Amino acid sequence: MEYLEVNSHAIPIELLLEADPSKESILNYLSGSWCFVATTRGKILAACIVKAQGVELAEIYNISVYPAYQGQGIGSKLLQFTLSELSNRGVKRVELGTGTFGYQLTYYQRIGFRVASVSKDYFLKQYDMPIFENGIQHKDMLRLYIQI
Repeated sequence: MEYLEVNSHAIPIELLLEADPSKESILNYLSGSWCFVATTRGKILAACIVKAQGVELAEIYNISVYPAYQGQGIGSKLLQFTLSELSNRGVKRVELGTGTFGYQLTYYQRIGFRVASVSKDYFLKQYDMPIFENGIQHKDMLRLYIQI
């Protein structure tokens, strides 16, 4: 497995749709982002999209792993690689938004992310269609952060 930075045009949109159901949203944040990927034999299996929000602050907008490769640690290793790369660029704090429940929250907390705030009704206001996980509708978004 190889972890590296690539141009945003190299990342398949269907991969990013695994984590964000809005193609319009993806296209908005993809421009001007740092794009880190996990590849094997030249095939992208996972991607992490990050944007600088200031000199020492960056935000992760999307981290996706194709379903066939989930549960193998690829996403966790990609996130660790991404955090290391961001640290090398002088970033001190990384933030992201996620649902208030589900495997994603546990995943980020295992890495060391902590809750900063709650954005009430975020998923209700930002997405045209409801987003469900395990039969429960996502409504609020947790803002998480990690100091690196």
